[in-house]
Amino acid sequence: MRYHTTPTGSCRAIAGIALCLSMVAGAALSLAAPLTPSPETNPPAMTTANPFLAPSALPFEAPDFRIIKEEHYLPAFVEGMRQHLAQIEEIAANPEAPTVENTLEAMERAGVVLSRVSNVFFNLTATDSTEALRAVEAEVAPLLASHQDAILLNPRLYARVKAIYDARATLSLDPETLRLVEQTHLRFVRAGATQPEETKAQIRALNEEQAALMTSFRQTMLRQTNLAAVVVEDVNELDGMSEGEIAAAAQAAAQAGHEGKWLLRITNTTRQPVLTSLKNRELRQRVWEASAMRGLAEGEGDTRAMVLRLATLRAELASLLGKPNWASHQLEDQMAGGPGAVYKMLREMVPTVVGNAKREAADIQSLIRSEGKSYVVEPWDWEFYAERVRAQRYDLNPEEVKPYFEFNRVLRDGVFYALNRFYGVSFRERTDLPVYHPSVLVFDVLDHDGTQMGLFYADYFARPSKRGGAWMSTFVDQSGLLNHKPVVINVMNISPPAEGQPALMTFDEVVTMFHEIGHGVHGLFSDVHYPSLAGTNVPRDYVEFPSQFEEDWAKHPEVLASYARHHATGEKIPDGLMAKILRASGFNQGFDTLEYIAAALLDLEWHTLAPGAEVTDIEAFEKLALSKNGVNFAPVPPRYRSTYFAHVFPGGYSAAYYAYMWSEVLAADAFAYVAQRGGLTRDLGDEYRAAILSRGGSLDPMSMYVAWRGQEPNPEHLLRRRGLLAPSGK
Repeated sequence: MRYHTTPTGSCRAIAGIALCLSMVAGAALSLAAPLTPSPETNPPAMTTANPFLAPSALPFEAPDFRIIKEEHYLPAFVEGMRQHLAQIEEIAANPEAPTVENTLEAMERAGVVLSRVSNVFFNLTATDSTEALRAVEAEVAPLLASHQDAILLNPRLYARVKAIYDARATLSLDPETLRLVEQTHLRFVRAGATQPEETKAQIRALNEEQAALMTSFRQTMLRQTNLAAVVVEDVNELDGMSEGEIAAAAQAAAQAGHEGKWLLRITNTTRQPVLTSLKNRELRQRVWEASAMRGLAEGEGDTRAMVLRLATLRAELASLLGKPNWASHQLEDQMAGGPGAVYKMLREMVPTVVGNAKREAADIQSLIRSEGKSYVVEPWDWEFYAERVRAQRYDLNPEEVKPYFEFNRVLRDGVFYALNRFYGVSFRERTDLPVYHPSVLVFDVLDHDGTQMGLFYADYFARPSKRGGAWMSTFVDQSGLLNHKPVVINVMNISPPAEGQPALMTFDEVVTMFHEIGHGVHGLFSDVHYPSLAGTNVPRDYVEFPSQFEEDWAKHPEVLASYARHHATGEKIPDGLMAKILRASGFNQGFDTLEYIAAALLDLEWHTLAPGAEVTDIEAFEKLALSKNGVNFAPVPPRYRSTYFAHVFPGGYSAAYYAYMWSEVLAADAFAYVAQRGGLTRDLGDEYRAAILSRGGSLDPMSMYVAWRGQEPNPEHLLRRRGLLAPSGK
């Protein structure tokens, strides 16, 4: 199970609007736009020289980073929103009777300049942020929120949408158009279109405040995560790290102005990869505390007030929209339907998962005692000793494994190989297209008959200007209506190697790369008419299904034989070593699952707060929330604590972090179904692509799944995938 810091895609097309979920709030699905920028900004006037005014001349309208400058963004946002509102006003004022063509399709066509600048801008604020970009982001966030509300709370526009919705049974609509009618109407209703004007004014104000807070939270997190990096002055403290990792830490320190020292960067989650290898317990504790205490210190990195205010205003928004809490509002249009179903799923797993974690803790404690040490296992000890238990149990040395997972070979001979075998597609690298950072790669994506399907951008290496985690996004969404082919990007945070060294990956990073390409093909294979239904524009608790399905190809024998080769000799990974890796990959499931479930429950506890509920102490709230749900096990803290929970406070997964587990039920069932029918074959790949990946959000997700699979998913496949049940027949 991979975890993302943002929804798949920083921006999504919603009824002709590039909806930036990582930035805007959920009640109105707020992409908003300003009517006027602040007087302090005084942006330069939009001119024909602004590259966002017209489609890019590059293939598939890919962004031309040679000519895009930081000063282009703000005026393009202002002009894009002006044009969009004018187009919306024309639709709303149309004297003709409302039809799909003159209302819904017109909305889908509207706002192209705004979509164009949003898709580029919000991708760059996530991957290559600068002070100038952050200033623009802070400026446009509340404006974009009010812009979205100006559309979704427009009474004349809603009247046209409702008229079409009410008449839908008489219109002989094809399934995709019917889905568009129903989803568009639902978005207006959920945004507050049916509320009285006084309530709409309150909704607008809260949406603007939420958008501004989410932006501030995200920017604070980026600064805090960089500041939290641990500087080491004595190389002996790094005992346990490989020579390459130590060299990379020295290089990172030099780049940060700490010449002659070593820098251990903090990733976005509570646990840190370096904790698996550091032998020095005091340094492990420093690293863990630097991670776990983010946002809790007084000063510019303090996010506590933002957490409290976001939870409060979301509860207020839910109340205005007629819901008891934010989770009830957010999950209304998801597969789960409401927080009750989510609590039921997670709480039913708690006893088994906590029991596993406690058994794992006992194994770790035994190892600590066997070394003559008396301390009790703490969170900063867990991964170090878990790796040693894993090594003993499976006779596996992580440093023996990494040489067989070299970055380029994993990408080209692993990920691309699997996609070619299953779907018949191929990737051809291009060096003629401009990129926003030198480490970004670009590929043509070619179908089995040689026709080009779109472009794929690969941005895999960590840097201080990039948000932590891994995700997929788009620069251009596929659409038959707009004649657009997809331009998709995958992002990860693999530690860059020292100069001249190979980029070696952990097996977990390998699986993450396969996961992200699952989102990638969901966007690349999209074949729908309306942009708001394209690619990953699906419910949160469905969007992780195609990505988690793709993960399992990383372990397929034929795929492994292609990519798991020694970076220096090209020698295939020994069968015995790979068998150990695969057996060991199911190890530590108590820890992995408990830290995830604890975070998902923490998210729900924040977002099931009733309006008016008072929380003043975040740490006390967390402790109570975890205890209440039976997951307060000290050695295994939540994967995210509230003050750096990127998914749910500055991101688009508020009340929806559970979605990974929900989707994994589908993914495990789907992969088992494919395996039973022959596995890695073109016939099965083409069938899955046509039935699932090409459909985007054009059909109800469960109906789509059942039409392909023949039945609803069997949860037992999830338990087998996680090693909690024996394989079928054993």
